[in-house]
Amino acid sequence: MQRIGFLSFGHWGPGQGSRTRTAGEALVQGIELAVAAEELGIDGAFFRVHHFARQQASPFPLLAAIAARTSRIEMGTGVIDMRYENPLYMAEEASATDLISGGRLQLGISRGSPEPARNGAAAFGHLPEPGETDADMARRHTDQFRHAISGAGVAEADPRYAGGASGLLPVQPQSPGLPERIWWGAGSRKTAVWAAGKGMNLMSSTLLTEDTGVPFDQLQAEQIQLFREAWAAAGHKHQPRVSVSRSILPIVDEEDSRYFAGSALRDTRDQVGIIDGLTARFGKSYVGAPDVIAAELAGDAAVQAADTLLVTVPNQLGVDFNAKLLGNIARHVAPAVGWSRAGS
Repeated sequence: MQRIGFLSFGHWGPGQGSRTRTAGEALVQGIELAVAAEELGIDGAFFRVHHFARQQASPFPLLAAIAARTSRIEMGTGVIDMRYENPLYMAEEASATDLISGGRLQLGISRGSPEPARNGAAAFGHLPEPGETDADMARRHTDQFRHAISGAGVAEADPRYAGGASGLLPVQPQSPGLPERIWWGAGSRKTAVWAAGKGMNLMSSTLLTEDTGVPFDQLQAEQIQLFREAWAAAGHKHQPRVSVSRSILPIVDEEDSRYFAGSALRDTRDQVGIIDGLTARFGKSYVGAPDVIAAELAGDAAVQAADTLLVTVPNQLGVDFNAKLLGNIARHVAPAVGWSRAGS
């Protein structure tokens, strides 16, 4: 385990106990938590992207602000729903953000998860072409986005206004190295193999849209192994990265117990359910005393197989609480999976 980051779902709302009541508070607190995480030695600040919900929807202003306030921590998404994206505009935004950060952007993208809006991407002006599914459209947008950030030409030059240039012009700006820092959020073993063939890093979540009867961590470890084998077979020149997400909630004081003691009894085993009409296996939460969590994570096959662990945080409990949670993980839990603080 080389890196540990936090993954915020970016929720906001006026519910009881919420310390993140408005969209503005969610954004500012996201920046402040990234700054605090960097000071703790945490390696990454990642954010979920959802549309038509009280969550983060437009990640690049947030990521650029984090880039301007920090110097070491990675910032990224987990994940951007590519059904909704204008690929060329996204290429400009991503490259500009990466340049501000000095090459620290780690961009997770995918077909996305179920959204509150029916046909939400259509409201953004994006419709599948004849014979395409929504997933096909997301992958087409992904191909166009990755083509654009590679520096390839995408629009024919007008010599009258392009200094006499002809041929195809690339979008600007370009950020060298960004193409190698694109991750695909894969929800199955098959999509992980597809991502490897495309040369994208693997971002695997706390659920897989398939179930073979084995524990979640073993199924996810199999997904990672298949990804690595497919990557090697494809002959890509750079080494891939693999991240997994976990809910990790160490209980060290009365405040933690008040929030999470119930979860310790309820959520510490895998669950099987239906999502998007598919049987899915959901990974368990790690809740309890730090030494117990550390021992359990050390035996998690997928955590051991990945190089990056993303810890989901209860962002509506505020910056101070989540900084405390990340600090407890960094001090008492993460060393058990081989992680050491940056610079130590």
